[in-house]
Amino acid sequence: RFADAVIQQLRAGAPFALVAAQFSQSQTALEGGAIGWVQAYQLDPDVVSLLNQMPAGAVSNPIRVAGGYEIVTLRAKREIGRDMATIASVRQLFIPFTEVLDPERPTQQQQQALTQAQQFQRNLKGCAAMEAANAQVKSPQPANPGDQRVDQVSNPALRDLLAKMPVGEASRPLVARDGIMMMMVCERGEKNLGVPSAQEAANILLSEKIERTSRQLMGDLRRRSVIDLRG
Repeated sequence: RFADAVIQQLRAGAPFALVAAQFSQSQTALEGGAIGWVQAYQLDPDVVSLLNQMPAGAVSNPIRVAGGYEIVTLRAKREIGRDMATIASVRQLFIPFTEVLDPERPTQQQQQALTQAQQFQRNLKGCAAMEAANAQVKSPQPANPGDQRVDQVSNPALRDLLAKMPVGEASRPLVARDGIMMMMVCERGEKNLGVPSAQEAANILLSEKIERTSRQLMGDLRRRSVIDLRG
């Protein structure tokens, strides 16, 4: 009955992560119930059977598993070894405001920052120039925010910008309350993220080795344990 009550909350729109953090007794409660990408063999067979029938975003009915019940939501499925995505190598330039922007009454510093950004837009060519300009304005943000997976950029306007803007050209100034941001795409291309890097493969092998060693040690401890009964 409790599991049914939890499901009613989820289907009424309660965030899964919030409900999991509040009610789940699994170790994953601290991560809002998230277990990341997993393979079928890592899950209970009854859970896998149901997940194979669920569309992304659906919430399951209670599933009886060893020790209790599970409620699962499916975020996405992917084929192992194939996860194609558009990756953009990006540089950014941020000119901070000394005060929070009031669009009706911009300060002199804010007007000067916009004029400077417009000059950068006309003159900056190439990512080296973008990095130099970011250092010139003493930006509190790094020029290189790291490679970006375009389809997972949360802001729709920025996602569209990274997908379409010409490589090596500065974007128009993007005005926010705390400053002006400009972006530049240095390189953009398709990449198969389903193929693990050498480091990721090494981490997987190390994790499996640790798990095997742990099981062996637990077995040894059980075999060597002694029960001392005293009257």
